[in-house]
Amino acid sequence: MHLAPVAMHIPDGFLSVAVSLVFWVLAVLMIILALRQVNRQLGEREVPLMGVLAATIFAGQMLNFTVIGGTSGHLLGAALATILIGPWAAVLVMTCVVGVQALIFQDGGLLALGANLFNMAVIGVAVSYAINRLFRRILGEGKTGIFVSGFAAAWTSIFIASLAAALQLALSGTTPANLAVPAMAGIHALIGIGEGLITLGALAFLYATRRDLLHIGEPQPRGNTAVWVGGAVIFLALAALSPLASTSPDGLESVAEELGFIQKAQNPGFTIIPDYVLPGVNHEALATILAGIVGSLVVLAAVLLIARFRRARAKTS
Repeated sequence: MHLAPVAMHIPDGFLSVAVSLVFWVLAVLMIILALRQVNRQLGEREVPLMGVLAATIFAGQMLNFTVIGGTSGHLLGAALATILIGPWAAVLVMTCVVGVQALIFQDGGLLALGANLFNMAVIGVAVSYAINRLFRRILGEGKTGIFVSGFAAAWTSIFIASLAAALQLALSGTTPANLAVPAMAGIHALIGIGEGLITLGALAFLYATRRDLLHIGEPQPRGNTAVWVGGAVIFLALAALSPLASTSPDGLESVAEELGFIQKAQNPGFTIIPDYVLPGVNHEALATILAGIVGSLVVLAAVLLIARFRRARAKTS
């Protein structure tokens, strides 16, 4: 029995070269802009939170959950990242998560990586920020406002990102928009409910334990020990649970099978830790757990290196 999570992102072959290159350019431009903005906003408190959040989102994305009809969904995490660290830092966090998934775990194609980054790190974050701020203005900064806006931001981020992917498929000539859009919208409207509930649970936990992280006027605690320890416990726990992930095809794969373009997916040209199973470990559940831990640590290191480098550059400029 295959215990590892299924691949989650657009593979090479689904998008045309022209569309892939356009979204590479758009994604890179937005990442550069995010780097510049983070230079001005990053403080001592945000650096460890960014790293821990990235590791947690990576581990959380491995836990595919069953949706309906033999289809699975997974956490995106853009809304949670945006709420906790702001949109520009969230773009960098999501970039590291999606980039490591493609480069080390062969989840999503390298040519399609620009589109995956644009959908999840740019659109997912931008939509989350806009919806969260809109609902906070309407409902206020109290408990109801935090929870309702968080759920709405999470659901909408999944839904709109899926529509972007559908339009990319249509622009590539892979499948007509009148088929891709309703198919992607229908399944991801359900996946978005799971995203919203996970985000809601995380916000409720933080509201009870670290209300200051929700930016609602609570006094700032000294030091980041609690962030490091709490984050480590959470992402290690999520990695340990990863063998329990649903092995059903995710939303995009289900749509590809339904609309008949699944055969366009190309195998990666190289493998490092394919299918989220660490090579050389015979016990598959253990291999999956170890792959999750390795991935979380790599993402953590990547975010911390970027943050430290940008802050060092900011101080010397």
